Amino acid sequence: MTRIGYYVHHVGRGHLHRATSVAAELTRGGAEVTGLSTLPRPAGWPGPWVELARDDGPVDPVRDRADAGGRLHWVPLHHGGLRARGAAISAWIADAAPRAVVVDVSVEVCLLVRLHGVPVVSAVLPGVRDDAAHLLGADVADALLAFWPAGATGMVRPASLEQRVTAVGGLARYAVAEPAPRPPGPLRVTYLAGSGGHELDPRLLDAAREQTPDWSWTVLGGTAPWVDDPRAAIAEADVVVTHAGQNALAEVAALRRPAVVVPQDRPHEEQRTTARVLGAGAWPALALESLPPTGWAALLDRARDLDGAAWADWCDGGAAARAAAEVRRVADGVTG
Repeated sequence: MTRIGYYVHHVGRGHLHRATSVAAELTRGGAEVTGLSTLPRPAGWPGPWVELARDDGPVDPVRDRADAGGRLHWVPLHHGGLRARGAAISAWIADAAPRAVVVDVSVEVCLLVRLHGVPVVSAVLPGVRDDAAHLLGADVADALLAFWPAGATGMVRPASLEQRVTAVGGLARYAVAEPAPRPPGPLRVTYLAGSGGHELDPRLLDAAREQTPDWSWTVLGGTAPWVDDPRAAIAEADVVVTHAGQNALAEVAALRRPAVVVPQDRPHEEQRTTARVLGAGAWPALALESLPPTGWAALLDRARDLDGAAWADWCDGGAAARAAAEVRRVADGVTG
């Protein structure tokens, strides 16, 4: 049996959602996929799971040289959690002898796996990834996966890194669904503030609601409760207002809803880069720099007129299968 590892970053939900989808594809192909993460084993994970110690306790990044002089992202000195997680990954590698490990995402885990002589398939996130640590992680990887469509150029910099990635498209938990006839009732807008941190100013949200009395608002995340499965709230919306995280965009695209995209500040310009690419393309999204204080009625009307079917190029339902095929290629030792 081919054994494959899958490291899942703990922040947000997107890493776990796509890991579960890709792992399911690999399992259907006969592989055993072991999850490696500080997250608890999720429902529906198809194989073994190794829960790792956390390494983000109280740390002084400067005193503890957490970036190893700029060569890595997070390796604080004398940290018990860091030591335990590295040892657990090494022990699993020694026992399982995996044919490949997918890393989404961690430069340090990429290096650890490769130092054990195991091929690495690394996810690449949008944004400016030209620092020494990102480039080192990419250099040791045997393949680089990008969860955006090949036609979305400029999603990652430098250009030399973008040229190396295999873009498999947006990966959503939901099956692609063409827009259905809208249900009766008022116009609906769903606001996705996200679960990996937010910058939602409730005063701006209150102003948006006041300016759009003909619209019914559903808010998920931010100062409002999050739901594990926002499918219905997205599918029933005439317009979705969302941050520019990869998971949120993939799910909006899969359900073919027109969107207003407002990027949140993230390291390496991750969401702002995505929003700029969306704004320059033909996807049914209006990309803004920030939540506007005025003009919401006209903005939602403009977005509502967009054709949600134009998301087909961003998310066509085949991303998990294409990602799994790339992982199998690396596990099988196929080069090029």
